[in-house]
Amino acid sequence: MAIFSYRATTLDGAITEGVIEAADEKAAVEILKNTGIIPLKIAAPTEGIKKRLSLRSSKGDLLTFTTELSVLLHAGLPLDRSLNILSEISESKDMKKIVQSILKSIREGSSFSDALARHPKVFPRLYVNMTQAGEAGGVLDVVLDKLSEFLESTKELKDHIVSAMIYPAILTVAGGASIIILLTYVLPKFSVIFAELGGSLPVSTKIILTFSNSLKSYWWAVVFSIVAGWITFKRYIRSETGKYRWDAFKLKVVGDVIQKLETARFCRTLGTLLKSGVPLLQALANAKDVITNRVIASAIDSVLKGAKEGKGIAVPLSETHVFPALALSMIKVGEETGQLDSMLIKVASTYERSLRVAIKRFVSLFEPAVILAMGLIIGFIVISMLMAIFSMTELPF
Repeated sequence: MAIFSYRATTLDGAITEGVIEAADEKAAVEILKNTGIIPLKIAAPTEGIKKRLSLRSSKGDLLTFTTELSVLLHAGLPLDRSLNILSEISESKDMKKIVQSILKSIREGSSFSDALARHPKVFPRLYVNMTQAGEAGGVLDVVLDKLSEFLESTKELKDHIVSAMIYPAILTVAGGASIIILLTYVLPKFSVIFAELGGSLPVSTKIILTFSNSLKSYWWAVVFSIVAGWITFKRYIRSETGKYRWDAFKLKVVGDVIQKLETARFCRTLGTLLKSGVPLLQALANAKDVITNRVIASAIDSVLKGAKEGKGIAVPLSETHVFPALALSMIKVGEETGQLDSMLIKVASTYERSLRVAIKRFVSLFEPAVILAMGLIIGFIVISMLMAIFSMTELPF
């Protein structure tokens, strides 16, 4: 038996908190429901502490809002009362204000989806369209449940990518800092010694010392050049032409990882929208918006055109040559069997797993490559200094 902390609400809207002993999280939920209260959050006490200590992003707040609202609506509470409860229990001040604004709009006669659309920075277009479809079909609680699953899977995938790249990033920064310290602090001391001793220096040592002295004397020019180059590059890739060319370059370098990432993202979004009752053309337009690579996103335009002409999506997608063959085959089967939405979710799950493997493989190759590059640079510097020392002291190297 484990101890779980919980936050719940009564049917009257009163908030209660406490701890409960249960075999697992599902058992804890059932026990709380049997006592006549609606569980909002169930977590081990240590997890609750970690959540309080961690910085929560707006996407994390959106996931929490969606999950809690889905739970309250499933319990049979009206939308306005559910939103009122969420505005009281929200830990984020920004989210509390947004929920209160949504509640005010609803009480003034706006629909829930229209109220969400007034906050585009928090609620993306596909979120609004899905809630609109849920309102039209009278299944808002079901749609919010699917949205919660979608946001959770998206967050897990992003967290996996970020965590996988932390160590290579630290390795690169540490190696770069070591080289800069060698060039700007250690080598200038050697140059003074060499100047006092006199004599001829090896070519490699002269190159290293010249570069070191230049870096020490004109570091401000180097910093300015890097900053100016970075700003110029960022401005260039913000333009449509620059963004397209940069995305095309990334496809050539790490095409396998990007292709799997965009396939998983596109299929999960489209499948979730179709399952929620959003029309195909509207769902395709929304799914296109979640694709960050311009080369792949531009290919979806022909898919939209094909869907408008009654060709479905399997054939137009295969003609774009931007999605993997397995994904296209699974989508074709889903379209033929009338289970396109379910098949798209399966494709997304398949490629999310495959993406994790691809990222692991990429990191396993990137880490030794960084170590080798840093080792060669530092080794070249050290050997150049030793060659100079041995040549001046007339010792055999």
